[in-house]
Amino acid sequence: MKILATGCMHSDSRLAEELAKRAKKEGVELVLICGDLTRSNTSTEGLIGPFKKLGLDVALVPGNHEPPAVADFLAEAYDIKNLHGSSLKIGEVGFFGCGAANIGIHRIEDTESYLLFYRGFKGIKDASKKIMVSHIPPSGTLMEKLVPGSGSDAVRNAIEKFQPDLMFCSHLHEAEGIEENIGKTRVINVGRKGKILEI
Repeated sequence: MKILATGCMHSDSRLAEELAKRAKKEGVELVLICGDLTRSNTSTEGLIGPFKKLGLDVALVPGNHEPPAVADFLAEAYDIKNLHGSSLKIGEVGFFGCGAANIGIHRIEDTESYLLFYRGFKGIKDASKKIMVSHIPPSGTLMEKLVPGSGSDAVRNAIEKFQPDLMFCSHLHEAEGIEENIGKTRVINVGRKGKILEI
């Protein structure tokens, strides 16, 4: 299956249109949005519709620019999956996640983040391929070195404990496109431009 992972759209409906067209052209089956759909909880208009209009499935986590309630609202309104403390299984591929961040407007403490990752992981622990979705990157990474103190110990601990095959995040615009490994897990900051992968 092909997926498009993106994040930090910040209410840019034109970007959503471009990403949707690219996903459709490339034969993407699932779009993962790693939070910050809005900027300071502004409009969500035109952010999910372009993907659904083209028949694409969508799963997301909230960022630190919108509360989890916005992700819940979008999930219900568009019949998509909110992975914040939850999971999704498609064939043998399992997705689990936690959004928000340990800084910013819609702050979430690391202890709560870890519990939400754990809750999501339980739903896909038997999947042969596991993909973790976060808004914020793990601590102790090259990404975090660009903006010291911006990573999350909870994200890193979840990666080390659950050992997903892939982990997607965004949050740090400066780190867009950076890839690194934590053990067997490939960690990718997908950023606004997004990344298409075949699983």
